[in-house]
Amino acid sequence: MPNRLIGETSPYLLQHAQNPVDWYPWGEEAFNRAIQEDRPVLLSIGYSACHWCHVMERESFENEYIANIMNEYFVNIKVDREERPDLDAVYMEAVQAMTGRGGWPLTVFLAPDKRPFFGGTYFPPEDRQGMPGFPKVLKMVVQAYRTRRGEVKAAADDVITHLNRSQELQRSVEPLTTEIIHAAFTRLKSEFDKRNGGLGTAPKFPQPMVFEFLLQYHYRHGNDEALAMVEHTLNNMARGGIYDQIGGGFHRYSVDDHWLVPHFEKMLYDNALLARLYLHGYQATGKPLYRRIVKETLDYVLREMQDSEGGFYSAQDADSEGVEGKYYVWTPGEIVEALGEDDGQIAIKYFGVTDQGNFEGSNILNQVIETESLTTELGLSSDEIEARIAGIKARLREKRVQRIAPHLDNKVLTDWNGLMLSILAEAALVLDREDYLQAAINNANFLLDTMLDRDVELLKHAYKDGHAKIPGYLLDHALICDGLLSLYEATFDPRWLNAARKLATAMISQFWDDVHGCFYDSGYRQEALVVRPRNIFDNALPSGSAMAASVLIHLARLTDSREHEKLAAAAIRSVHDFLTRYPSGFSQWLCALDLYLSQPKEIAIFGSLHDPAMKSLIKVIKQRYMPGAVIAGLSPDQSAPANGIPLLRDRDMIDNKPTAYVCESYICQTPVTDPEALLGLLD
Repeated sequence: MPNRLIGETSPYLLQHAQNPVDWYPWGEEAFNRAIQEDRPVLLSIGYSACHWCHVMERESFENEYIANIMNEYFVNIKVDREERPDLDAVYMEAVQAMTGRGGWPLTVFLAPDKRPFFGGTYFPPEDRQGMPGFPKVLKMVVQAYRTRRGEVKAAADDVITHLNRSQELQRSVEPLTTEIIHAAFTRLKSEFDKRNGGLGTAPKFPQPMVFEFLLQYHYRHGNDEALAMVEHTLNNMARGGIYDQIGGGFHRYSVDDHWLVPHFEKMLYDNALLARLYLHGYQATGKPLYRRIVKETLDYVLREMQDSEGGFYSAQDADSEGVEGKYYVWTPGEIVEALGEDDGQIAIKYFGVTDQGNFEGSNILNQVIETESLTTELGLSSDEIEARIAGIKARLREKRVQRIAPHLDNKVLTDWNGLMLSILAEAALVLDREDYLQAAINNANFLLDTMLDRDVELLKHAYKDGHAKIPGYLLDHALICDGLLSLYEATFDPRWLNAARKLATAMISQFWDDVHGCFYDSGYRQEALVVRPRNIFDNALPSGSAMAASVLIHLARLTDSREHEKLAAAAIRSVHDFLTRYPSGFSQWLCALDLYLSQPKEIAIFGSLHDPAMKSLIKVIKQRYMPGAVIAGLSPDQSAPANGIPLLRDRDMIDNKPTAYVCESYICQTPVTDPEALLGLLD
């Protein structure tokens, strides 16, 4: 018999709708019952692609004995962390304060007033490897709640005090200088894994914001060591098992230090952030490998993660048929069966496939040899080898789609879609892919038509089955602004810029905290929690405050809005003391600071977007890595040109030819109509 989750739209909540646990969704109904019956609340938070969330469900939430304990003594609430990042942020920090660690599944025990007093993560169904069994934990919590209420209240008071203190920020009076940037680079260099790339040891997360900062550092300061750190990491990730060698796209992270064995879930945000990093790596170096990874990753997203309405789905599970990674691994026999003997042996050698395997008796495919090493052996050119490997991958993908695929979390999240909107718009011009641009336009139309509440000019956070719900958070607004600005620079269509400006205004009014000079993650429309969340750290996603600062600087440079730049600078000052101490957790902030301190190139282009000469000028610009460059354009095809862009004032085409104007450090160069001349100015 289904429980109360059966009426929800979240795929994660629906996965638990048939549990014998009397689950409630988060809401007043659950807490009213807890108050009336004086019961503690058991809050369980997870997400649909989480392997250990599935394990705990199978072991505990589908277990009649454990479910009976939960139902008899607790009010049980299940939350999808992706739908409610505010709840996840507050109660994750609470558990970390109580236990020193966090993760998912997140298990938190609350008083009826929503204040946490005990918690943990995964609990096994019985005592195991030093961990107490879940039934024992449940009984201990009930006993404490009934007989030691004063201790429970004191524990909750301590946690709330910690949470309130963690939200306080001190405005720094220290100046924002390039010395911060240099010190951050020095600290990151000390954390760099020189052997495998990336930072630290296992488990190894890609941390794309860190390497975006290093790319910017190389560009601004000519530091070749920073670029080498980026390239070493990009090369190793692209060849490792963390990258899906057959279908494209990246898995969540690697459990080892050399990118081989991933946690197999695929998240939309990881693939958007990493595709953008590889695109910028390609612009900075011209390496074909990086171009291929961008193309394969975005092609994967368009093929498997795109909704017919224009949105992008959230995630693909790590498990299929209840087994982690089963969809992705191969045996030598399966490869030969799919490809035949000749191509099968090439694939086995190229991907390092063995009889014993590298993952539970099977093989995670990873590139173990360079294609050049096959040229002599096979008597083929490098181009012929590349074509043959591409054909092998395509045939293996055709074979793989016949397997039972991992579960797809088909809800659409606004913030993650903003990331994908941005990279599609950028990649469309860099890679000359009209389908990417059309996908970006479709996505922007979907987001503005479906996710935007026109009455208040604010976004909703989640969408599924025709329903947009949950007031949008800071990161939703910041990332959609960023995506719309990228789309404006790809099309010069003023509607995207105008939409970004309106959203930025609403974002400031809804989330800005004038007392501490920074943003909150939740707005005035959101439900009031035990504390108002403000996460200043970059985690798997960039900090909402850091992205807001980045967007405001971009808008300020484009529209000459001093107020936007002033707010961005205040936000950066609020985290000043963290930037050099914890650069890996503040890399998006460092990118924003770098942009704030820089004098970026300002480029204005005039001409019809349908004119081949205009396209040639744009191609020259987009092939260059120029972080923070301000790019605006005006086409006679547009019925309503963009207003409020100083860069476009009093300028036009020269001799009726598409024309580019390049300015930097308050100095403008002679306008040019020739791509080679433009290239010279940019260099």
